[in-house]
Amino acid sequence: MYYDYNIDHLLSLQAKGLTMEDEGYISAFRSFEGEVYENYIYEKLLRFAANEPKIKSFIIKGPHKHRTRAQSDALSVSWKGQIIYRARHKEIGEFDGLLFTDKELYFVEMTLVKSVSNLKKRLRKKRALLEVLFPRYQVKALLVLNEGATGTSDLPPYASVWLTKPYSARHILERLSTKSPRAPMIRIESNKIAHAEELKIAAFKYYATLSWMLRSLRGKDPVDLEFFRRPTTQRYHDIYTKVYIGYLGVEDFKTLAPDLKWEGSNAFRVVVAIEKDHSGGYFLTYFIRHSAKKLDNVVITPNGSKVTKKDPFGITLTEMNHLDKVMDQSFHLTLQQHEKLGHLISQLSH
Repeated sequence: MYYDYNIDHLLSLQAKGLTMEDEGYISAFRSFEGEVYENYIYEKLLRFAANEPKIKSFIIKGPHKHRTRAQSDALSVSWKGQIIYRARHKEIGEFDGLLFTDKELYFVEMTLVKSVSNLKKRLRKKRALLEVLFPRYQVKALLVLNEGATGTSDLPPYASVWLTKPYSARHILERLSTKSPRAPMIRIESNKIAHAEELKIAAFKYYATLSWMLRSLRGKDPVDLEFFRRPTTQRYHDIYTKVYIGYLGVEDFKTLAPDLKWEGSNAFRVVVAIEKDHSGGYFLTYFIRHSAKKLDNVVITPNGSKVTKKDPFGITLTEMNHLDKVMDQSFHLTLQQHEKLGHLISQLSH
């Protein structure tokens, strides 16, 4: 095919004698194979969309699209050829494909995962973002999966599934490693082709909305449940994946999570947020910024604290920068308010 693939890492592992029997090689190969599968299905999808009367337009990407730089606060195609939405300079949404009918907008997920159970959070986020950007469309998901994928019966009603026959990219790796001649580029010609940067989208100010959510949620003590339950609030909740409520003092938080280590930490507070779980409920999650680029996400479980280190260049850290400017003393939570908050959300479902 005419897509570019970086196989240097795979070839170096092969040179070291690693094979599909080795975990390190399997991980690298699965990543490569997933990339090939996405491109293969996208080519099939282009041809389907060009000839399907119900589809009125589709976004072009990859080698079919002339390279441009991703735009801020806009839908665009990145330098790597992916359809993305960026808030300022941070990517907050990526789509394998976008198809438009008269009234519906389908975002496409192409993946070789064995189970789709862990995709629900990702699907909610992408759907919510597109509902904000394209409010006149009914947003749906199309998942293209390998035969044998489990969990499809538990997907939400807005998600449809197409199954493909078992796929392997070993022949592609062999052709690339032997530098076999590439197939010529075949461009799709269609009046349905749309360019992401030319689409008219609704205004969405990521950080201004974050501030509005924070202030509105704290309109009552410790949280305005009526505002929290609103469909609009829940839609934004899915986009951000969590909603910020306020902060605890470090010493108070140490009484809740005594097993955490604080050596070398410059944290002066612990930000408190509400997140959705996979079973339909909510839970409290905490963010500790130890230094400028060191951010931990903590969840307190019956078996102790679970700590996840956040990407030092990710969107959550930029959210922390924003909260430093807007979250003043009025957003401080006492232990009593925190306990009440935990009790309230334990009784809610989504």
